[in-house]
Amino acid sequence: MTDTHDALKRTLNANVYDVAVETPLEVAPTLSQRLGNQVLLKREDMQPVFSFKLRGAYNKMAHLTSEQLDRGVICASAGNHAQGVALSAQRLNCRAVIVMPVSTPSIKINAVEARGGEVVLAGESFTEAFEHAVERAQQEGLTFVHPYDDPDVIAGQGTVAMEILRHHHQPIEAIFCAVGGGGLIAGIAAYVKSLRPDIKIIGVEAEGADAMTQSLACNERVKLPSVNLFADGAAVKQVGELPFQIAQHHVDDMIVVSNDAIAAAIRDVFEDTRSILEPAGALSVAGLKAYARREGWQQKNLIAVTSGANMNFDRLRFVAERAEIGDSKEAILAVSIPEKPGSFYDFLTTLGHRNITEFNYRYGHTKEAHVFAGVTIQAPEEIEQILADCEQKGLKAIDLTTDEMAKLHLRYMVGGRGQGVENERLFRFVFPEHPGALARFLDNLRSRWNISLFHYRNHGSDYGRVLVGMQVPERDEAAFQEFLVKLGYPNEEETDNPAYHLFLR
Repeated sequence: MTDTHDALKRTLNANVYDVAVETPLEVAPTLSQRLGNQVLLKREDMQPVFSFKLRGAYNKMAHLTSEQLDRGVICASAGNHAQGVALSAQRLNCRAVIVMPVSTPSIKINAVEARGGEVVLAGESFTEAFEHAVERAQQEGLTFVHPYDDPDVIAGQGTVAMEILRHHHQPIEAIFCAVGGGGLIAGIAAYVKSLRPDIKIIGVEAEGADAMTQSLACNERVKLPSVNLFADGAAVKQVGELPFQIAQHHVDDMIVVSNDAIAAAIRDVFEDTRSILEPAGALSVAGLKAYARREGWQQKNLIAVTSGANMNFDRLRFVAERAEIGDSKEAILAVSIPEKPGSFYDFLTTLGHRNITEFNYRYGHTKEAHVFAGVTIQAPEEIEQILADCEQKGLKAIDLTTDEMAKLHLRYMVGGRGQGVENERLFRFVFPEHPGALARFLDNLRSRWNISLFHYRNHGSDYGRVLVGMQVPERDEAAFQEFLVKLGYPNEEETDNPAYHLFLR
């Protein structure tokens, strides 16, 4: 398939539409306006199995002989390829054995079984499941359906490009495509270069899972010792032999993006389509954004293949937490401030017009307080200005925006028991989530009572929720109640909460 004529013929003769649908090519208006280019999304997340994988699996199986179909097929997969093979077998009325690692979540097992797949759990990793599937295929005479290293699978994926060129007749600067094993980009690149060699084909990989990027740089297939699993649908240690050969001939460039950038791309697509992509499905969008900014492109037609939407619901919290950082809209800071009333407000005024998105603090020392804070920014360059402003005010600040340990773990662990905190009272506050609400709270409090504990995180809702510990002597009770009334924010005292006494008191 490195020969463009052969690639064109194979793709034009691919049989996919018995099970796959012709997905739309949609403009992403909000993202287009932000980037200054027309961004179009090839919506492969709208396939019956919510992924492009159905195309290649069915084309491979549709080309099998009746004898091969009678014996059945087998594959190794814990994700989109498994569902594609299962649905294809259901349509072709043949047996499909799907080998999955023993750690595969039940939701994925159920999805395959619902489509008639015969699930076999084998091995602790995908590699072990793959080896078991190959061995069983030989023992039972089953046809192995490879997820990416097969000419019929690649030709099936190439029908994505066939639809793109049919739907968009205007000039196209580049098509961005997620790269795992390489089957999708191989099919798209081989077809596009046979008809429109002027269109750039750019592959996108996640940091820590950049096997194709490294392989093309070394001019040989590189096997990664381990892979970053955030974009698990594209987390492959070594790309396929045939996809690599095709990429060497027809892929123009590669770009590697961070987990945070992928999270931001998931949010971008949601804002324009109200659909939620899986991380691997949003890789192309993250790469498009980064590449267009790097190259300074304006007024170009750029296409991203949104390749999948099989998102695990429990990952949404992580995505939401990291999207702002991925778009350079949030900085994470560790700030040391004097342990005295009014310090919080002084720090807030140092930030100027910027909003606080997160604030974690627990009293721990009589002279200095350490705060974990999230701050809104418009560009990465602002972080240096914030650090300089803090230094000018005598506040020691450290940038943690790219510190994975801090973002993944530390933000949830700031705190512990306060030592020597007298007259502490704990309150939960609810206030309108708009600029100035937090400042108003601190402005009303000012230097009257020392804040000994503070936790706040913006979660994108209409109301912010804050947990605050304050040192309020009994003699100040009347004044404190007056403060609560004047503030006007709904609140509830938690001083007697057993969890507070167990972990924080």
